[in-house]
Amino acid sequence: MDIIDKISQGMGHFSPAEQKVAKLILSDLHFAASASIDELAQRAQVSNASITRLAKSLQCDNVRDLKLQLAKSTAVGERFLGTSLVERVNISHVYSSIEEILHLNAPLIEEQVVQQACDAICSARHCLIYGVGGGSSMLATECQNRLFRLDILSNAHSDPMLMRMTASTINKSDVVISLSISGVSPDVIDATRIAKEYGAVVIAICPEGELCALADFHLPIKTQESDYIFKPSAARYAMMAAVDILSSEVAMKNQRRSKEKLRRLKMQLDRHRNEACGADPVDKRFPLGD
Repeated sequence: MDIIDKISQGMGHFSPAEQKVAKLILSDLHFAASASIDELAQRAQVSNASITRLAKSLQCDNVRDLKLQLAKSTAVGERFLGTSLVERVNISHVYSSIEEILHLNAPLIEEQVVQQACDAICSARHCLIYGVGGGSSMLATECQNRLFRLDILSNAHSDPMLMRMTASTINKSDVVISLSISGVSPDVIDATRIAKEYGAVVIAICPEGELCALADFHLPIKTQESDYIFKPSAARYAMMAAVDILSSEVAMKNQRRSKEKLRRLKMQLDRHRNEACGADPVDKRFPLGD
């Protein structure tokens, strides 16, 4: 439990003097993290000893430790700490944020890098895709979903231990596609580094940073987070676009094999829908999936 949670949950259980200090801290975290013990005591209108007692009640080593923990908690940013409610944004804001992030990322990926990365994928024995967390793990699975239908043997992994294990079995004819919306995911970086040591070709879809430094081919993305924290990040659409760019080019390079796989897939899906619906689908151009 972080220090802000400890203080919030302790409200009503502190002594009257400690309660005054706790209220002051929650009302102005930045001041509390930077102020001296004398300044805290003066503003809260309590003794210096009350500040020390609150620190002990919160299981801090001393007042200095309390302030250090407050500083760490405030580092997450004001947008997560305010107590006032924000106004609801309309539906169009969701669409506009997606448009903005795609517009920001559209010029970043170089055609030549895509071509080289796709050559590596098409000639690979096996393609491993790594991504952890909400967005990157979902898009690792989506990347596998794009590639298997193009006759590319591929597997997506989001479990950190399995990523390490599979990375250690790699050889020089394999490709690793590493996904990270932040570019600093320790689990993805560690697995990518292991794969690199064993000779894999590494393709990274991520911002500039430690992960892209390991890549043979880097498809860059940029994030753009707003102060409105209640809408899911639009950054995953930039990564999805990069996955689509990669898979589209693989399909073109591999089109003799991929066209037959796509035909089979379409035929089986139509058959399944026909049997389920009891009639031919009205739209013959249903997506290849659901």
